Amino acid sequence: MEVFEKHESQVRGYIRSFPVVFDKAIGAELFDEDGNRFIDFFAGAGTLNYGHNPEAAVEASIKYLQDRRIAHGLDKATVAKKTFIEVFVKYILEPRGYDYKMQFTGPTGTNCTEAAMKLARQVKGRANIVAFTNGYHGHTMGALAVTGNEAYRDASYGSRGAVSFMPFDGFLGDDIDTIHVFRRFLEDHGSGMETPAAVIVETVQGEGGINVASTDWLQRLAALCKEFDILLIIDDIQVGNGRTGKFFSFEEAGIEPDMVCLSKSIGGGNPMALLLMKPEADVWSPGEHTGTFRGNSMAFVAATELIQQYWADDKLTAEVARKSVIMLEALDGLRDEFPALNCKVRGRGLVLGIETPVAGFSDKVAARAFEKRLVCETCGADSQVNKLFVALNIEDELLHEGLALFREAFREVAQETL
Repeated sequence: MEVFEKHESQVRGYIRSFPVVFDKAIGAELFDEDGNRFIDFFAGAGTLNYGHNPEAAVEASIKYLQDRRIAHGLDKATVAKKTFIEVFVKYILEPRGYDYKMQFTGPTGTNCTEAAMKLARQVKGRANIVAFTNGYHGHTMGALAVTGNEAYRDASYGSRGAVSFMPFDGFLGDDIDTIHVFRRFLEDHGSGMETPAAVIVETVQGEGGINVASTDWLQRLAALCKEFDILLIIDDIQVGNGRTGKFFSFEEAGIEPDMVCLSKSIGGGNPMALLLMKPEADVWSPGEHTGTFRGNSMAFVAATELIQQYWADDKLTAEVARKSVIMLEALDGLRDEFPALNCKVRGRGLVLGIETPVAGFSDKVAARAFEKRLVCETCGADSQVNKLFVALNIEDELLHEGLALFREAFREVAQETL
């Protein structure tokens, strides 16, 4: 690790949580430079829903490069982009009855949320954006403005203007209707809230602590936005692409947002971000929002293969539901085994975690799990949730092996704590 200590910036993060030099990966397994094997319950923070180096994507990418096809295309028309668009429409949009235009933004999720907010302000001619407590939308200036974690709201992160925060579902307790709170702010001209151009929300707050918005809450939020002529932006960057079961996390609520932000797993492990927008919201003039890498050919190639492989039917959705039951049983068991810790199991589909309101507990569990060669992280404003993100196609044997390691780590820390 000496070369990293000596030459890489102090800003490096995950290298501190996982202090080995990784070398190879396949599926849900990682291998370090000495050949040690780790089970991956991290999945690239939601980037590797189909696992590391999925065979179909790897083979297609190799063939694409060997044939000297277009690698960098800006937003020119290419065969790779054309094929991806056709496949995305056929397998994702048309079966769901969605009519969205596509914008390929810069390659990261935060590029996508920036574009969405910029476009919303242009469509409505208003500056204000409403975000929610514990939301997370990226680290560029605009995205930070709508991110709720106190750690990212220091003045050094820049201007935080033209954003209002509202309480997420359940933030004020089970007895307080936070949609009603939002409504009162919109209705009362003395509330101090300017009518927003848009609302940006995650249906499940991944980084914020695995907080799940109910179907009813999402439906009423969508209705409220329509009533007050506000655009609804769903940030599906981390919990889309099948992570909750359906391709889009909002499908079960039966809502149709004005814009959808996709990144992470949409590129099959390659950098890519995609903004979906209703046609009437597409008010851009040519070149008005650009980026050098706003069309990643390798991501198009990988995504095309994976969408055809996994989204031609509902088998993956069924697998997510089945594996979710297995994981919830394990987490519920730990909660019930240690009632004195007051744990809460959170999540939906394969966005799962266990919250322990004991300072430092979850970090200790994650560190102990890594010692046992299980890679997983924490989330929440106080890192109070152990977050388990597995590849959606993880083999049952690996899933059970990883859960056994997590249970061992959790029990050891619990026994030391109590």
